[in-house]
Amino acid sequence: MSQFAVSGRFQDRTGHRDFEKTIDAPNENVARERTFTQLGSEHGLKRTQIDISEVSAA
Repeated sequence: MSQFAVSGRFQDRTGHRDFEKTIDAPNENVARERTFTQLGSEHGLKRTQIDISEVSAA
């Protein structure tokens, strides 16, 4: 599996918060999906509250 650096921002109680995560995934689309699931689980967010701006190979 490859590593991908995923960055963007999500809606928080106080506004928006930036994030950057390193995700192990076979391709870029799976890295996006795993980011949605992880942030949603950790912060109780829906996909519409998460804005992924960039996915690049790490």
